[in-house]
Amino acid sequence: MRAFRAGPGGVSWLNMPRTAPLILIMPAYSSPPAAGQAQRRPHVARYILIGFFTLAPLWVTWLVLDFLFNLLARIGAPFLRGLAHGLRPVSEILADWLLHPGVQYVLAALFTLAGLYAVGVLTSLVLGRRLIAYTEGLLARLPLVQTIYGATKKFLETLRKPPVSGQRVVLIAFPSPDMKALGFVTKVMTDPDSGRQLAAVYVPTSPNPTSGYIEIVPMDDVVQTDWSVEEAMAFVMTGGTNAPDTLRFGQPGAAPQQTP
Repeated sequence: MRAFRAGPGGVSWLNMPRTAPLILIMPAYSSPPAAGQAQRRPHVARYILIGFFTLAPLWVTWLVLDFLFNLLARIGAPFLRGLAHGLRPVSEILADWLLHPGVQYVLAALFTLAGLYAVGVLTSLVLGRRLIAYTEGLLARLPLVQTIYGATKKFLETLRKPPVSGQRVVLIAFPSPDMKALGFVTKVMTDPDSGRQLAAVYVPTSPNPTSGYIEIVPMDDVVQTDWSVEEAMAFVMTGGTNAPDTLRFGQPGAAPQQTP
């Protein structure tokens, strides 16, 4: 029995036993990759990264706006449902239209914005301030509610008002002396033993400035900045991408630290 063997030089015969079946032996050839295949893969990965970094800001903006819009819609939805319930005896079609998911989503958010505007206008009036003071007096009778409401209100008022001494937005040495963390001075205290002034500094986390921690820092170690609260908030929420070109890192007149 003979078998065929195909190779680069053609077909050759192999002597095999008579009982062996006819076998065609083909050598294994590996075809070279296409001309542009090796160069195409890096290009694909690069274009994917370019597309990601192009759309990522839009995606983050959409997430933030969607979160805020959903929050406004959830606040205004009960009032809109009450309005639809009151209008049902007059116009059933209008009530059903107000309760449509898409319409309710938009109108509830707009209703909340209108309510916030009305509260702002009312607060600027004497009658509005008296009404808010009366409401706060009622909340003060509820222990847990008064604690949460009072702490939140005081913190927001602290950020809104100018500080008693120095600048509101500061830098503190954290987590090491050669590193700085951005913070807000919320309170200035005095050490009764040494007489030194101490600052309670709220250090927000990025990108959510509503979470953070408190550091008690001597006022001598606090680095003043010329940033406003809005600029500092934008700096935290964007991960530092909108930072200015220049930033005071140490105390005025302090000698720069030498890196060993």
